[in-house]
Amino acid sequence: MSDLVKRRILSNNIFNLAGSITNAFCKAEGAAPSPRLIRWNNNNSRCTILNVDGSCLGVPICASFGGVFRDNTGTYIAGYSGYISHSQDILFAELTALYQRLRLAVNLNCEELACYSDSLLAINLIKDDLNHFHVYVVLIQNIKDIMVSRNFNLHHSLREGNQCANFMAKLGASSDVELTLHSSPLEDLLPLVRTDELGVLFMRR
Repeated sequence: MSDLVKRRILSNNIFNLAGSITNAFCKAEGAAPSPRLIRWNNNNSRCTILNVDGSCLGVPICASFGGVFRDNTGTYIAGYSGYISHSQDILFAELTALYQRLRLAVNLNCEELACYSDSLLAINLIKDDLNHFHVYVVLIQNIKDIMVSRNFNLHHSLREGNQCANFMAKLGASSDVELTLHSSPLEDLLPLVRTDELGVLFMRR
């Protein structure tokens, strides 16, 4: 076998190997993203966990909020739901959900809390420097004041990991009561609480 043929064979082998590596590690153009598996998460915290959510549903639109307190294993401690009569803004609902429960945590003398919301906008408004011209500047400042007064931390949760709070927020829309406390989980909420306790994974794309 001549040197020229050997070089051509070697060149073809290298080209084929490079193609195999590219196909193995690079997504084809236009391919769907790989699915993500999401579950309720406590980030290995040992403190009380609070999940909050806001909601705007129905015709006409009804704004509401809700949330659930649990220990770090997912065991239910308390829940709440509420109706907002004077707003149809989802951001206001998300901020109200957070503010109402931080106040309750303070009243319960909770010194350490990990709070999760699926509203990245609301979280960024709390964590970033205060915009004094924002329409909800007073509410945002009140939340900031509570956060710095205690060992409270705020985290983002994808919706698949925030299903109990989402349930409570929608529950608030079904009532005209401004705030209702739930010392034990509602029957329809129990399957979601148990799912979170077990660490069941949900697919998100």
